[in-house]
Amino acid sequence: MAQRSVQIIGYLALSFLVLITAWAFYGLGSVAERRLSWSVLVDAYIHQILLFSLKQAALSATLAVLLALPVARALYYLPNLVGKRSFLALCLLCFVLPSLILVTGLVALLGGSGWLTPYLGESWSLYGLQGILLAHCFLNLPFAIRAFYLQLQALPASSWLLARQLKFNTWQQCYLLEWPQLRGRLLTVWVFIFVLCFNSFAVILSLGGGPQATTLEVAIYQALKYDFNIPEALSLAWLQLLIAGSFYLLITRFGSSGWLSADTAKPQFLPKPKPVQAGLHRLSYYLAWIVLIAPLLALIPSLLQINAERLSKLTLLKPLLTSLGLGLIAACLAVLFALLVLSPIRQARQQHQWRRQWLLEGLANHHLLMPAMVLSVGLYVWSLKHLDLETWGGVFVILVNTLVLVPFATQQLKPRLFQFDDQYQRLTQQLKLNTLAYWRILMPWLARDLQAAFVLCLLLAMGDVAIFSIFANDDWMSLPWLIYSYAGSYRIIEASLVSFLFLLVCACLVFWLEKIKT
Repeated sequence: MAQRSVQIIGYLALSFLVLITAWAFYGLGSVAERRLSWSVLVDAYIHQILLFSLKQAALSATLAVLLALPVARALYYLPNLVGKRSFLALCLLCFVLPSLILVTGLVALLGGSGWLTPYLGESWSLYGLQGILLAHCFLNLPFAIRAFYLQLQALPASSWLLARQLKFNTWQQCYLLEWPQLRGRLLTVWVFIFVLCFNSFAVILSLGGGPQATTLEVAIYQALKYDFNIPEALSLAWLQLLIAGSFYLLITRFGSSGWLSADTAKPQFLPKPKPVQAGLHRLSYYLAWIVLIAPLLALIPSLLQINAERLSKLTLLKPLLTSLGLGLIAACLAVLFALLVLSPIRQARQQHQWRRQWLLEGLANHHLLMPAMVLSVGLYVWSLKHLDLETWGGVFVILVNTLVLVPFATQQLKPRLFQFDDQYQRLTQQLKLNTLAYWRILMPWLARDLQAAFVLCLLLAMGDVAIFSIFANDDWMSLPWLIYSYAGSYRIIEASLVSFLFLLVCACLVFWLEKIKT
């Protein structure tokens, strides 16, 4: 009985997520009079935008995967590396870091007046494809490192003992042990990063540098914000959804990745690398440290230029409270919805109904590939006729953020819930527990994972720019939007200060998340 009632609520929650998406598209369609702009399909400029979107996403994903492999191998083969635990925490911080903090750090480091710009030649420019690739690589390389490292950690000690008995050389170890372990994860990680970069907004908006470096997400924003060309925006949204959805099918076809899992593997037998190999491993590890920490440290020198007059003009408390308030509510709702929608998914898995499980997981995670800009603007244009946005703007920011965060919360909770089902599901059914008793047993089992999912969602919600940019007004402002407004008016020193303070808040939350997982 407890199971059935929870599953009914789960189906209702899943229906709610789908209905909100349909509502957003209805809002766009009603303004566009349900017309699509078919000229988009033959427009040379749109073709250029589409090709650039695919190009930058493919290059970003390829760079992240290729650069992550040697670092992940270094972490695996040298378990006693200095600062290894801190490095893994830094990887998590970089992946969930609000994009505008990174953009500000890159501008301070490699922008027009950056610290390293004089050494890069007169032809260097941060804006354009090279800046986009740098930013995307910084944001997604840590995820790939953690994913590959955890995959290597799953290699059993018996395999290495057998390899030692058979006297495998380095090439044979890579080909016969590492490659079979990693190949199932390579495509999944690549496609996941591709989808994230394909749907990227803040990085492209900040570092695109002009029409030559525009993606579909930014084109949708421009069509809505500046031209108010709803048919064109709707057509571009469907095009983006079709492409991102196709790649999402690849993820679900070849398996899902363990997103941001903790390093919980116990030490096991490992072959001792040769001195040359150990040196190369250390080199790749320390280079990764430099690459990830440099844009963050670049924020510090600007702080020295802050004087009392500039500091007195900053209004940090209200934007910070706004970001925290919106993030806390959205994170709580996302974790709640993830718990609910996983109930019918777990039922399908227990009954070995793989197609139904795949369909339900697709519906629960479809906001991962749905353009957040389209959801926001669809609800925005509907609200213009029916609601007072001065009152309801914050509600819609929370609502859309919740939708976007549900896939991340789902991926955090799913493995632990599946483990509970495998070990205790039959026992709970035999005991015929009521709903309250069932949840009193489940919640302690899930406590750490709930906290981890909540903190992860809070970090991601606080860094939102795309959704807030639609519903924001002059009376309220979040920290990322404050950074964007300072950077857009070339007040880099103020932007660096706010970014550094925001970075400290995110670092504290990441430290909490790592403590929870260990």
